[in-house]
Amino acid sequence: MGGEGVLDRKFFVADREAYDGAAALLDAFGEGALAEAAARAERCRGVGNHVHYTRWCRVGRAILQLGEPDPGGALH
Repeated sequence: MGGEGVLDRKFFVADREAYDGAAALLDAFGEGALAEAAARAERCRGVGNHVHYTRWCRVGRAILQLGEPDPGGALH
């Protein structure tokens, strides 16, 4: 249907901590915030810290969501 290569940005971020982390990275790194979240996640995964790996993945998803001009979805 022609959607190959397009990132699907419809996802759910369940906790406020992810948005707080996203805001902190956006303040510190600007447009590089997503790359920084990914790098932190990879470092944590590399040392076997899966708790912080998933935390930084959630922060990355929150950064994507905050940057979406038209997030869509249901508002609660």
